[in-house]
Amino acid sequence: VLAIGRVWDAVNDPLIGYLSDRSQSPWGRRYPWIALGAVPFGLTFFFTWIVPDWASGSARFWYYVVISLVFQVFYTVVNLPYTTLTAELTQDYDERTELTAFRLGASLLGAISALALGLLVSRWVSAPRQQYQVLAGLCSVLSVLPLFWCVLGTYPTARRRGALQPRSQALDSPTLSFPQQVRLVLRNRAFLFVVGIYLFAWLALQMTASIIPFYATFWMGLESYFLAALLVQGSAILMMYGINRLSQRWGKQEAFALGLGSWIIAQAALFFIQPGQTAALYLLCVVVSFGVAAAYVVPWAMLPDVIELDELQTGQRREGIFYAFMTLLQKVGLALGLLVVGFALEYSGFSSSTSQQPASALLAIRIFIGPVPMVLLILALILARFYPITRQVHQEILLQLETRRRHPDRP
Repeated sequence: VLAIGRVWDAVNDPLIGYLSDRSQSPWGRRYPWIALGAVPFGLTFFFTWIVPDWASGSARFWYYVVISLVFQVFYTVVNLPYTTLTAELTQDYDERTELTAFRLGASLLGAISALALGLLVSRWVSAPRQQYQVLAGLCSVLSVLPLFWCVLGTYPTARRRGALQPRSQALDSPTLSFPQQVRLVLRNRAFLFVVGIYLFAWLALQMTASIIPFYATFWMGLESYFLAALLVQGSAILMMYGINRLSQRWGKQEAFALGLGSWIIAQAALFFIQPGQTAALYLLCVVVSFGVAAAYVVPWAMLPDVIELDELQTGQRREGIFYAFMTLLQKVGLALGLLVVGFALEYSGFSSSTSQQPASALLAIRIFIGPVPMVLLILALILARFYPITRQVHQEILLQLETRRRHPDRP
């Protein structure tokens, strides 16, 4: 079911991004998608956690295939326009980083809150199936209401700043087909840098997140990995403020380099610490969170600058399709991280039925908490070093775009 959903995302995400770019309404291009898709999004999420009382396993399989695909559609319908608001609400180089930090910090806070809510529901409701249904109902409501809050809260600002319609008038020109749009996006050199930076950093993050439970339990000998995971994700929320400030002072590439540099050192140390050094583990989790914050914020803050460069080169604003490819990349990185770690544990002789693991399995766990993420992070750092859009370059792009809008007849 999950594999079919990932294949569908490869078409679903760019297509909805393309359609939202072409949308025109008095309420702008993005807000109608969020407002109209919010309730179906909540309902399809809820039905994902309903187990039909059908005797046929095949019928249940196809139920989950269908409901999963429909849910993915409505998830993209609300999430993709929501993320593109960063590029539309402001053109300021630093304000975009600040918006991104707040958006992703709230996302992490929501994820942690959902885990806490799950623990509470498991204590209130005894039957396992009812636990999932109650939690699904609560999370559905708690997901839908903020979407309407977002629309009502940001719409006045978007209207005041003239962000409801694209600043470029290129939508009046002949429409490029969907395949042509995709080809143009993939030819954008700066975007390919952002894709590489994000893919390597995100893959390192997902591998680390996937292996932490095994590392904390089987190598460090802890009864629970929850505190280690909470320190990484929870501290990252606070660290995003620091990344935002560093980006405003020195620039996005410099903040990214500082964050990932500290992360690389911490990952190396995780490979070498020994069982019983619990305090060192928790300290390193906090250090890792600084790099995690940079990996979350900076690539997404770079993306709006890429969109302006694309507008300068092509004359069209296409936030939706650019954000669609980044969202797709996020899903691919998550699936790939889980897959690689799963195969590595399987081939190393790991056994889930015993607490005593062979030396080969323990070595594999340590390799995937240390050297493998380190290599990926170094590759992300190299790409960030050569990323072409600095603060000065971005200001020059905005100046050229403003000149074009004021004098559309000039070549």
